[in-house]
Amino acid sequence: MYRIISGRWKAKKIAAPKNFDVRPTTDFAKEALFSILENKYDMQSISVLDLFAGIGSISLEFASRGCQDVTSVEMNPKHTSFINSTASELDMSLQVNVQRGDVVDWLKKFRNKKSFEIVFADAPFETEEKKYYEIISLVLNNKYLKENGVLIIEHQSRLKFEHPNLIDTRKYGNVSFSFFEPTQSDTENQEL
Repeated sequence: MYRIISGRWKAKKIAAPKNFDVRPTTDFAKEALFSILENKYDMQSISVLDLFAGIGSISLEFASRGCQDVTSVEMNPKHTSFINSTASELDMSLQVNVQRGDVVDWLKKFRNKKSFEIVFADAPFETEEKKYYEIISLVLNNKYLKENGVLIIEHQSRLKFEHPNLIDTRKYGNVSFSFFEPTQSDTENQEL
């Protein structure tokens, strides 16, 4: 169970079936994250890519806050149909585009097709460190981020990233968010 914190569906509780193996971002961490993002972005005019979308906690939060363009990538078919049905119930189907697939394969397949202001990745906590780096590299090197864009990785706090594009890490208990920005060379060819 999680709740939408703010926006059109503020305080709406969303309960996933009990047999779903999910770990939605805690309200405390989500509130802190969105407070950071809302200071930087106008939610109504950005595009968001939510990787490892789970049952849609982050995707639906963006949509509730007015974001019109959320792409959710999730491998588990039960989870993708749950996000679709919840988005439909909340009248968000036009805002949330759910794609079923393995995140790394999806990133390889769709490279250079579309850029986003925010790419959010909440991989399962048991994900190997090298897979995180692969995701960071795929996002930063394939124009998934617009010039003012940010990649946010949610991870266990004991994991520390060493990366030249890392600009900040915020810790909320055993969960941390690490923020990565594209370098100039990552985005300068985008205008062409």
